[in-house]
Amino acid sequence: MKRILLLVITNFAVLFVLSISMQLLGIDRMLAQETGLNLQGLLMMAAVFGFGGSFISLLISKWMAKMATGARVIEVPSDMTERWLVDTVKRQADKAGIGMPEVAIYDSPEINAFATGWNRNSALVALSTGLLRNMSQEEAEAVLGHEVSHVANGDMVTLGLIQGVLNTFVIFLSRVVGFVVDRVLLKNERGYGPGYWITTIVAQLVLSIIAAIIVAWFSRWREFRADAGGAELAGRAKMIAALERLKLNHDQSQLPAQISAFGISGGGGFMRLLMSHPPLDERIAALREAGGPQRVSPVRRA
Repeated sequence: MKRILLLVITNFAVLFVLSISMQLLGIDRMLAQETGLNLQGLLMMAAVFGFGGSFISLLISKWMAKMATGARVIEVPSDMTERWLVDTVKRQADKAGIGMPEVAIYDSPEINAFATGWNRNSALVALSTGLLRNMSQEEAEAVLGHEVSHVANGDMVTLGLIQGVLNTFVIFLSRVVGFVVDRVLLKNERGYGPGYWITTIVAQLVLSIIAAIIVAWFSRWREFRADAGGAELAGRAKMIAALERLKLNHDQSQLPAQISAFGISGGGGFMRLLMSHPPLDERIAALREAGGPQRVSPVRRA
């Protein structure tokens, strides 16, 4: 709940800082005189759409994840594997200091898992059938610890917060640029000319790419934290073994060259900036360099 409150407070803080800054620098008066642009109104609109979309996505994230993957929540374990999954998540959630997440299984040949939810005490942890078939119990335990750590660290809310701030800036700045080009450079004096619409679209595309790079950087950073948390909850050797299993599976999958940069094990060049996960070799090296379970960064309890 504290993170949700933080999201709302940050929303107002962004609006306040931007509004005061524009007034002190005289930007609002200058643009109002040159273009007739109401910056305060534009800023409010950008915040409503920027944070609103991010906040709604966060609230319905569990429902969307279940619908998208066809995940089946384990209400009553039907076999020993399901019982082990529920018991393991319960033990790790208690150790991490969070409420018991829903545990689900979804049908997919890929070795994968995810966690989502609008707060750390109402989350979902889901594993693929491919993971259960191809990983040992020790490796699966580490993956569960990794996902529980995402929940304990509040990564879903923090990512939503960052996305909301960036959305606000993208919407706001792209329209300011569009107004300036349309009114100042192209001298359009009535309504919105073609220059406004074309410039706004181009500016929004460019700014969205920059925003995506920032979001991807944070996503990669949180993966290292979740690996450290998984090492604390399940054991460093198990976490390393799970990542090595993922790497082996990727190497055998032989992704097409056109999309290999988007694979979980990473790539190079510009596309690396848009990767949501660091290369597996880097994640494994980070755990090995930690020097032992006692030196692995603990799960943050916020």
